[in-house]
Amino acid sequence: MVVSVRHPARRCAAAHPDDPTPCTGPLAVTVLDATGAGADGCEHHGARLLASLDRGRVHALPNAPAGAALRTFRAADTIRPFCWIDAPRTDPTQLSRAENRARDDR
Repeated sequence: MVVSVRHPARRCAAAHPDDPTPCTGPLAVTVLDATGAGADGCEHHGARLLASLDRGRVHALPNAPAGAALRTFRAADTIRPFCWIDAPRTDPTQLSRAENRARDDR
């Protein structure tokens, strides 16, 4: 009898273990937290990680496509922290930066 073992798809280091989405491209950015610890990732997971960090930063990797860090930064602005968690979001810390700016403009 042959037993098939499924290995989870390899994803970039910026992908949270609970985030079910696949990588959408090559490693392009490094996302750093407030202490300077970082993870390399695709733009998709880099943006999701950056959106979940307080005072995070993003830098393009040396061979990244032009504009990778800027695209990641802009995407993170509209993504809610830990966006894969399906729960009511009312506290400002649970909303995207763009949503918080829109609330402040009212």
